[in-house]
Amino acid sequence: MLEVEMKFAGANFADLERRLSEWGARADPPIDEADHYFNAPDRDFARTDEALRVRRIGTLNHVTYKGPKRDAQTKTRAEIEVALAHGDEAADKFMEMLRCLGYRPVAVVHKSRRIYRTRRGDFALEICLDDVEGLGKFAEVEIQAPEENLEAARNTLLNAAAELGLTASERRSYLELLLKAQGKQ
Repeated sequence: MLEVEMKFAGANFADLERRLSEWGARADPPIDEADHYFNAPDRDFARTDEALRVRRIGTLNHVTYKGPKRDAQTKTRAEIEVALAHGDEAADKFMEMLRCLGYRPVAVVHKSRRIYRTRRGDFALEICLDDVEGLGKFAEVEIQAPEENLEAARNTLLNAAAELGLTASERRSYLELLLKAQGKQ
């Protein structure tokens, strides 16, 4: 499955929430996420444009691999996500296993997120309003699509972003932005 995504810095949450309400978008309860990023022992993910993270949302844990970005306009990439057991112990043991295998912790990105869900054309659209610690407010617009629907998904995403008034796309990840802000990149 491909993640077709765009991110926009400096998002005006009030304006976006008004537009999303007009679209009939359904809002999930707000959540706090902690994304623990790791670098591989055999290659530098910053150079290969890959990512490996353990996401913690309360007691929920997921491990996610993201492949390199595939185009210059969106952040389209392969994404594989696997649920881990719930709780601190499961997350801690999995991250310890990664370290034993030579994966190096890079940083933790903390954010408060509100997810809105709606449909545009043939696609389920997810709009995330993120307040990222140390970076500020962002909006992410995302579609999950199989390879054969990539072009249609990309066009739907671009049109939705334009209709929401989102114009200045940010291609760097929150991790890249955070490391730059901390002077580590």
